Amino acid sequence: MKKQALAVASSLVLATSIAVPTYAAGNHPGTPEQQTYNSSGWTDHTQLTKKLKQLEESSQGVIEVDVVGQSNYGLDIYQARVGNGDKVILIESEIHGNEKTGTEAILNLLNYLGSSNSPHAKKLREEITLVALPKINPDASELDRRGNDMSWEEVVENFPQLASAEGPTWNHYFNRTLQGDDYTSKPGFDVNRDFNPDLNYVPQAEDVPGSSSEPGWYVTPEAQTVRDVYKNLQDEFGTVDVFVDLHHQGLYYVDGTSEPVTLSLSGQFVPHPETEEGSKYSQYVDNYDYDFSRQLNLAAYDALQEMGNSPFDNITLYSQGLDLPGTALGSFALNGSGTVLFEVTGQTQSMGQKKKGMLVKAVETGLRGIIDGVAEYTIEELNPEDYEDIPETSYRPSL
Repeated sequence: MKKQALAVASSLVLATSIAVPTYAAGNHPGTPEQQTYNSSGWTDHTQLTKKLKQLEESSQGVIEVDVVGQSNYGLDIYQARVGNGDKVILIESEIHGNEKTGTEAILNLLNYLGSSNSPHAKKLREEITLVALPKINPDASELDRRGNDMSWEEVVENFPQLASAEGPTWNHYFNRTLQGDDYTSKPGFDVNRDFNPDLNYVPQAEDVPGSSSEPGWYVTPEAQTVRDVYKNLQDEFGTVDVFVDLHHQGLYYVDGTSEPVTLSLSGQFVPHPETEEGSKYSQYVDNYDYDFSRQLNLAAYDALQEMGNSPFDNITLYSQGLDLPGTALGSFALNGSGTVLFEVTGQTQSMGQKKKGMLVKAVETGLRGIIDGVAEYTIEELNPEDYEDIPETSYRPSL
C-alpha cells in the first residue's frame, strides 16, 4: 500500500488525538501569533435543540428528529433523518467536542434536504436515507474539549464486572492536561476509542484496552448510542452503506508545498482482513469493502477540487497504514460500511472560530459530493486506485 511512510508518526498522534496541533511554521491561521480562541459562534447544545426542532417543523415532517440517547451528564443526543431511499448514509459530528465544523455542515445539509423542492433535492430524498447524529458528544462540546465527562468510578458503577479490571483504559483522561484542558478534576474518555467491531460486545475485566490498536469496550453512553443507531439501521435496511465521521486535526501542509491543508480525507482505519497484518479481522473479510471506501473518498475529493483554484484545493490524504478497531470508523468498516473520515484543520483551542465559514463550506461540499455520488450511482464509476494519488499530508511546509 502506498503512503505508509507517515503511519508510525500518525499512530503516535492518534494515541492522544485524532490530530494534536504541531508547531506549524509560516503565516498560518491558528498559529500562536494569530490565535483566536473565541468559539461562541458555534452551535451549542441548547441552540442545536432549537434548530433541529425548527427544521422538523419547517420541513413539515420531511425531517424526523428523535432523541436516541443521553450523554453521561444527561444531555439529549439527537438523530435527524431525511429521505426514503434504499441507500443509507450515516453521518456523525463532534464525537470530540472541540471539533465543531461538522455540526454546522450537517445543519446546512438538513436545511436543504428538508426544505428544497428542487428536482435535485427530491431525487436525493428518493434515493437515500440520510441519518445524522450531530454533536454526538454534547458533554465534551459544552466543555469545548476532546473527552467526555465521565469518571472511571462511574464506569465500574455501570459495569460491576469491571471492578477487578486493571483500569482505567488507555483512552481515559484523568490525571493530565490535553490540548490545554485539565482533566484532573473532571475526567473523561476519548469516546472515539470506545467502539468494538463486535457490535454485541459486553465489557469484560480481562479485556482492558491498553492501546489504540485494541478494540474498545462500549462503556460510554455516547459510543453506545452510536452503536445502537447503527444496529437499528442494520435491522431495518440490512446494511449501513456509508458512514462518515467528521473530525478536526492539527495545522498541516500539502506535501511538497507551503500551502496549509484545509481538509484531509481517509478511508483506511484497519488493515485489510485479507492481509497478514489484518488476519485478526478475518471473520469480517466478507463485509469489508475497501474499494468502496476509496471511491467515497474520491467523490468528496473531486467535489472539493471542482471549487477551483482556492483553499478548497488544499485537500490531502490522512495518514494510512492505521490499525484502529476502537474507532467508529474502524468498527463500522469491518461491519460492511463504506467509510470516510473528514479532518478539518485546527481544533477550537488552536483556531477558535477563525475561518469558520470556509471550513464549514469545505465539509459541506465534500459531504454533498458523497451524497450525490451515492444517489446518482456515479460512485461506482470512480477508480479506487485514484485514491492513492490524493496528495499526502506534511507536518512541515516545504521551503
